[in-house]
Amino acid sequence: MKDKTFFLLLILFFLGLYFMPINNPIFKESLYSAFFLLHDYARLHVLTCLVPAMFIAGAISIFVKKDVVLIYLGSESSKLYSYSIASVSGSILAVCSCTILPLFASIRKRGAGLGPAITFLFSGPAINIAAIFLTFSVLGFSIGLARVVSAVGLSILVGLSMALIFKEKAEGGTLYFEESSEVSVSYRVLITFFFSLVMILVVNGLTIGAPLKYLIMLLLALVVVFITLFKFSRETSKSWLNETWFFGRTLIPLLFIGVFVAGFIMPLIPQQLIEQIVGKNNILGNLIASIFGAFMYFSTLTEIPILQALISKGMSNGPALALLLSGPSLSLPNMLVIRRVLGSKRTLVYVVLVILYSTVAGLIFGNLVN
Repeated sequence: MKDKTFFLLLILFFLGLYFMPINNPIFKESLYSAFFLLHDYARLHVLTCLVPAMFIAGAISIFVKKDVVLIYLGSESSKLYSYSIASVSGSILAVCSCTILPLFASIRKRGAGLGPAITFLFSGPAINIAAIFLTFSVLGFSIGLARVVSAVGLSILVGLSMALIFKEKAEGGTLYFEESSEVSVSYRVLITFFFSLVMILVVNGLTIGAPLKYLIMLLLALVVVFITLFKFSRETSKSWLNETWFFGRTLIPLLFIGVFVAGFIMPLIPQQLIEQIVGKNNILGNLIASIFGAFMYFSTLTEIPILQALISKGMSNGPALALLLSGPSLSLPNMLVIRRVLGSKRTLVYVVLVILYSTVAGLIFGNLVN
């Protein structure tokens, strides 16, 4: 950071402290709400949900070969394979809203069809493994399941729609990616390793007694530790932990910032306003939620605490899902990057399709749960 930038930030920070309305009752309530929500997340979601998800994401980055997955998005691949893999590869590749754009640009440049590439672009951030687990943990099973199913289904629908609207000639050849470094670990060990990591999250969500729950989670954690120490090479274990740390240092601070902001603004948002705009599951409410999500920038995972705050203020289930679908997949900065890859016309159509399909999905979900 340059000295001038640091000095400017220091001045702004000082002015914020100097003019802080510390005696204002609304400010006090907002500040208390922010720290209360942080406290709630730290106790209920971080250690038992977010941290295991980070370890899983790190393991995916090490043990799942990206080139093997992405090669099926080439123009010569069958639609069944290409769209199916593109719709779920966001979880397999553990991409976030930041890393999806260079991956999307890369696979387009190397020959991926427009439809599968768009499917990959939409679904990647929406089914990020950490975000999915956190959605189930914070927002509940129904909206978590709806997010997974809708994200996969809509990603294919958006991709097929784009391919139908903008027909392009298939280029010869398939995608080429540099081979990933081989990891000499048996499939049996890897299956046990991934199974133990995932089961920690599954057991945490079970409605069983706390002593039994934590005992099972401890045993599963010991299995992971045993495999790491005695079955993985030192380099493999180090690579896994480095990848896990990368996800942790990148995502967790953003999540805490998002939680703090969501908690702070919660008392400032009039409940009557939320109920009037997105409190009902109608076309207008879902459309507004989709547009808001599409143009707002949500760092990875921060859409969940913000949505939690809106739901507590009266936001209906349908608009909540609509925002969950459009928010992680689009933002104004994302649109600018996508435009450089696809051009203005295709980007505009893509944005409109995401907003419309998210609106419809929210409307359907709202009617089902209500």
